[in-house]
Amino acid sequence: GMELEDNPLLKNLAKDKEIEILFEDNELLVINKPAELLSVDGKEIKDSVYSRLAKKYPKSANYLIVHRLDMATSGIMLIAKTKKANKLLQAQFINRTIKKKYIALLDGLISKNNGEIDLPLRVDLEDSPRQLVCFEHGRPSKTLWRVLERKDNKTKIEFTPITGRRHQLRVHAAHVLGLNTAIVGDDFYGTKSNRLHLHAAYIKFTHPISKKVMEFNLEVGF
Repeated sequence: GMELEDNPLLKNLAKDKEIEILFEDNELLVINKPAELLSVDGKEIKDSVYSRLAKKYPKSANYLIVHRLDMATSGIMLIAKTKKANKLLQAQFINRTIKKKYIALLDGLISKNNGEIDLPLRVDLEDSPRQLVCFEHGRPSKTLWRVLERKDNKTKIEFTPITGRRHQLRVHAAHVLGLNTAIVGDDFYGTKSNRLHLHAAYIKFTHPISKKVMEFNLEVGF
């Protein structure tokens, strides 16, 4: 018969990885998403942040997802438990009042210490979901970055995305007009490694009900 095992799209690499809950109240959760776990179910893999939390919080199933992390990215993800929290948190994402920072390990040495990348992105129609830089039809995409450490011919970088496009940090790192250096383990825009070295390390948002400013930092495992 056909060997289906080797297709990574069919193999659930996150099967044994737990979602860690960093904070929980009646309105929302802040979780640590493991690398390789989908945010929502895929065509083939019916295991995701969404499906696991919908089992655990059946009353909240319609409201859970307010934003997504790429399957390969680990780290902080905000989850709503009520209709009101979902609506108000989504509004914060749309209005860009939520501050997020990511840590990435880049496959080479970056000589500058910080900067800004402003490269418009659109989906590659021939090769979805791959994104490409397109000055004519791309959506404005902006990222601030600073070097945290240079070691072993690699550079650890903190990214602050100003916009939230799909694969934004991955393309802004790899593109010749960006940092011209792919994130370690980026099999889309660079070369394979044991995992994509991109981690959602920080979030700051306003609690939808108490209106308290909430901040979370999450250490990175690479």
